[in-house]
Amino acid sequence: MKKLIAIFGIVLAMSACSNAKKEEAIRQAAIKATRDSMRVDSFKKAEVAQKELAVKEAEEKRILMLSEARAAENAPAARMAGTGSSSTTTTTTTKKKKGWSSAALGTVIGAGAGGLGGALIDKKKGRGAIIGGVAGAGAGYLIGRGQDKKSGRAQ
Repeated sequence: MKKLIAIFGIVLAMSACSNAKKEEAIRQAAIKATRDSMRVDSFKKAEVAQKELAVKEAEEKRILMLSEARAAENAPAARMAGTGSSSTTTTTTTKKKKGWSSAALGTVIGAGAGGLGGALIDKKKGRGAIIGGVAGAGAGYLIGRGQDKKSGRAQ
């Protein structure tokens, strides 16, 4: 009986070792498959990026050709008008920004908040509201003007 248990233990140990080798081989195969799929994905991504770049370049060339054609069309008309010069002038229009500037908005909000705060704090409601409104308007204007400078609306 002791020999049978010893043989059974040895067989069990041997099978456990071979099972670990099989598991390691399976794990290595899975890692290799993952790496291969990542390579394929990166090749696909590179191809897509190249196609997008080619489309962008073609669009830029088309826009450049159109602008050159427009310039060529405008040049003879300018010469016929009798300007006497071979150079053409181009004018650029800037979009007018609509709505309130940050400085104006800050002034109004600051005046309202300052007036309300001054009226609540001071015993004489009118005096506190006026002082608070003026102080709030000034602070709101300075903050809004800084925002306008950051956004490029004010120089």
